[in-house]
Amino acid sequence: MELSIVMPCLNEARTLPICIRKALTFLRESGVDGEVIVADNGSTDGSIAIAEELGARVVHVPAKGYGAALSAGIYEAEGTFVIMGDSDDSYNFLGLQPFVDKLREGYDLVMGNRFLGGISKGAMPFSHRFIGNPMLSALGRRIYDHQVCGDFYCGLRGFRKAAILPLNIQSTGMEFALEMIIKSQLYQLTIAEVPTTLSVDGRDRKPHLKTYRDGWRSLRLYLLMSPRWTFGIPGLVTTSAGLAALAAAILGFIPPEWMGIAHVFSTVATVIGYQAILLAIFAKFIAIESSLHPPATKFWMLQNRGTLEQFVISGFVMTFGCTIIGIVARLWFKSPVEGALSLQLQAFLEIGLIIGGQTILAGFYFGLLYLLRERRLFPRKRRGD
Repeated sequence: MELSIVMPCLNEARTLPICIRKALTFLRESGVDGEVIVADNGSTDGSIAIAEELGARVVHVPAKGYGAALSAGIYEAEGTFVIMGDSDDSYNFLGLQPFVDKLREGYDLVMGNRFLGGISKGAMPFSHRFIGNPMLSALGRRIYDHQVCGDFYCGLRGFRKAAILPLNIQSTGMEFALEMIIKSQLYQLTIAEVPTTLSVDGRDRKPHLKTYRDGWRSLRLYLLMSPRWTFGIPGLVTTSAGLAALAAAILGFIPPEWMGIAHVFSTVATVIGYQAILLAIFAKFIAIESSLHPPATKFWMLQNRGTLEQFVISGFVMTFGCTIIGIVARLWFKSPVEGALSLQLQAFLEIGLIIGGQTILAGFYFGLLYLLRERRLFPRKRRGD
């Protein structure tokens, strides 16, 4: 079988029939060998009976959520290609040929773009059409270096089942569609985009989508899926600002009355920034081990067994060096006034000692993570195997 058309459903008796009829008409008129699957999420309004009567195959999904329904429907699909679309009559299931053509050309994922195809008046709220969707799609393209898709939230999309299933998409809610496109980019799948339309849905009730809740969930997923932007870049900026403030104080560019504030800022900013950089590396390791990210990484320490020893030695050298510098500086000055270490030197030693301690602890944490990685890659056989 070439194509499975999957529709998530939760009490869509009003619009489900026309969606199924359009999908079946497309399959018949285009000559595509395919099926229509309704992934039902617990409908109580007769949607299941309607789908079966019209010739669709119903997949019962007890786990609640848009993503859970789609995951089950995709898993049960028998087609080489899958096209997913909402069952609220907002997408045109008669116009699926461009998706099929691109899939036949060899693309792994084919995204619809409603802004290119046309959005009917009233089909999308003003805040979604002109603010939320464009801004969040642009943010997604920037964070994940995505050059193709202009409409991250289009629910009508097609893909090769064999390419998408290994991505192990875990979101059970509305974030499912976002996780699909993010992981497709991270795993370097081939992606194309085709124009599609969006019509006013035929529901007689409010949509399941909630503007602020789902907008935040989108942003939250973006950040959680990108350790570089969540921890790494902020950490580098904060560390640089702290070190710049320390350098300015040492070189005498800061007035004496501001020296105390510069001391506090340089210490706090540098330490927090360094901690954020370490968290970026930790998060990248966890993302790889949990299949959120592909195994390839630029962080050598994630694949080096000797990272623990290297970090621990570096941390001890740093703390020992700062301790010696502090002792020598204290003994060097003779008078009580001179004997009090300057704020600049205090800040320098505090930063060195704290970062040294963090580096030692990070080394042991890397050792634990690498141990987990070894257990996954080289599991020991149980006795009797």
